[in-house]
Amino acid sequence: MSEPQSNPSSAAPAAAIPPQSGPRAGADPQHHGGKASAGLVMACLGVVYGDIGTSPLYALRESLVHAHEHNMAETAVIGIVSLLFWTVCLIVTLKYVTLILRADNNGEGGTLSLVAKAQGALRRRTWWLYLIGIVGVSLFFGDSMITPAMSVMSAIEGLELVAPGSGDFVVPITLVIVVALFWVQRSGTETVARLFGPVMLAWFATLAVLGASHLLDDSRIILALNPLNAFRFIAENGFGALPVMGSVFLAVTGAEALYADMGHFGRKPVRISWLAIVFPALTLSYLGQGAMVLSHPERAVNPFFLMAPSWFTLPLVLLAMAATIIASQAVISGAFSVAQQAVQLGLLPRLETQHTSDKQLGQIYLPKVNTILMVGVCALVLTFGSSTRLASAYGIAVTGDMVITSMLAIIVFRYAWGWRWPVVLGIMLPILALELVFFYANILKVLDGGFIPLMFAAVVILFMVTWLRGTMKLQAKLAAEAVPMQLIADRLTESPPVIVPGTAVFLTANPRIAPPALMHNLKHNRVLHDRNFIVTVDVQTTPRVPADDRLTIVELAPRFWCVHIRFGYMEQPNVPRALADAKALGHKFDIMSTSYFLNRRSLKVGKGRLMPPWASRLYAGLYRQSSEPTNFYRLPTNRVVELGQQINI
Repeated sequence: MSEPQSNPSSAAPAAAIPPQSGPRAGADPQHHGGKASAGLVMACLGVVYGDIGTSPLYALRESLVHAHEHNMAETAVIGIVSLLFWTVCLIVTLKYVTLILRADNNGEGGTLSLVAKAQGALRRRTWWLYLIGIVGVSLFFGDSMITPAMSVMSAIEGLELVAPGSGDFVVPITLVIVVALFWVQRSGTETVARLFGPVMLAWFATLAVLGASHLLDDSRIILALNPLNAFRFIAENGFGALPVMGSVFLAVTGAEALYADMGHFGRKPVRISWLAIVFPALTLSYLGQGAMVLSHPERAVNPFFLMAPSWFTLPLVLLAMAATIIASQAVISGAFSVAQQAVQLGLLPRLETQHTSDKQLGQIYLPKVNTILMVGVCALVLTFGSSTRLASAYGIAVTGDMVITSMLAIIVFRYAWGWRWPVVLGIMLPILALELVFFYANILKVLDGGFIPLMFAAVVILFMVTWLRGTMKLQAKLAAEAVPMQLIADRLTESPPVIVPGTAVFLTANPRIAPPALMHNLKHNRVLHDRNFIVTVDVQTTPRVPADDRLTIVELAPRFWCVHIRFGYMEQPNVPRALADAKALGHKFDIMSTSYFLNRRSLKVGKGRLMPPWASRLYAGLYRQSSEPTNFYRLPTNRVVELGQQINI
């Protein structure tokens, strides 16, 4: 295409960034109204709650490990379970389920959708909101590598209870499952996804039954429902409580999915499935584990699996493996969706996107993202070797993302909803303070492995900022050297070259200047088509664009029209399909007489000095990784004409 690449409509980034959503079901507009059918509730279990639903595998266990390291009393279990329970209540139930789910962006959710909401509330584009969005995307990608490794490895480690001495096989088995999981992405998960809901329903039922069966092991665990015991634990242990809190936070990893997947399922199904199924099951599981550990301290080594009777241990391990694979699938698919949305808004170069379902828009596969994630997950498994060690790297990315969400929510509550400052601060400051404490507690893990998601997020931020700045500077350079489109149209009208029949479509990022492909065609072929359309594709800050608002066509001169095509950030751009809708506006595009002209650029580093040399080399490298615009914009390959151009940067 003639202009750099992802957001071809303008040199500036789009007004907001898309939400972190999952694969997952096609976003049916009727869901936004909040209908809560049994099918949607079941689907929520399989998609939204996979990550947070597998937290009982390791959250209490890792918290008890740190409590033991600091020689805390056995009764500290009550305080730790109280922290777990009230953290889930405040962050998940109050913040996300009660409040944040209301802050949808035309039915879509997610941290980055909240960026759009906040930006709209402020009624201006601000660089720090863009930066917050970029940081949010980057932290999500860091977390998307750790979650599959942590979840799957935690489940496989349960095999040691069934077959003592099998610890040496944990890493190989985990690697096989991880590689297989990423391998099947290319064929899509539509068929398998139908099993996600029932499997997760069985998982949550198992959590509830196992937890309830141990509540009477030590009835003192009921005291954990009193929030004073959580405060007492912190007061008694001081800074020693911070490592424990870093592990307690593992109980709410995956909470962002509540908001991110709202557009796929609707507000009510997400809330009902949480309040009626997930929250009670998690509560019973943590209380049951705590009661068992109070009664049998030696079981703190792996309280989740030791809750099960011996005859049920193997089935529980297999069910846990299935649940963790589902949790990993949700994160992987979410990474695909976020990457696609980042491309749509010009934060990343074009990436090859394959649609794996003809029924659900969200079922997509990005080969490069899949490969990067697979290599990263395998590297984490080999480097850390156990979920306990990997837990040190877990949490920083999620806490950072949650802090960002809370800050954006304050802006939305105050300026979009018109809440008074005392109300906003009275609700959000305690939540934000708690999240900052968790963030600080997780920062303490940096030297023990927490640097890994931060390093990966830093690399992603560097790539995004470089791509964004490079694209803006390159477009500014091209605009300064270009000829106004209106001038070219007027001159060709006054003194036309040879006119040939047919329609020519020139894709460009800036409709005000003559597309290089048009200029090259005139220079080398010395002909002009009978109908010429200067087409600009613009990604909006809304998830989807109504059909009536898709196209705008303005006549520049005889034989020349400017076409503005709008897509939502959740939509895959399909230029031929959009142009077919121009028939209602009086323009018919016959596929056999329409040619698409693209400009193929090659960037040469060293003379232009648009950016520092290292940034120019990085930008040029990213540019070369871009997928073909023919595929990205769904152009018919046998109707595309490409003309080359070399640019010094």
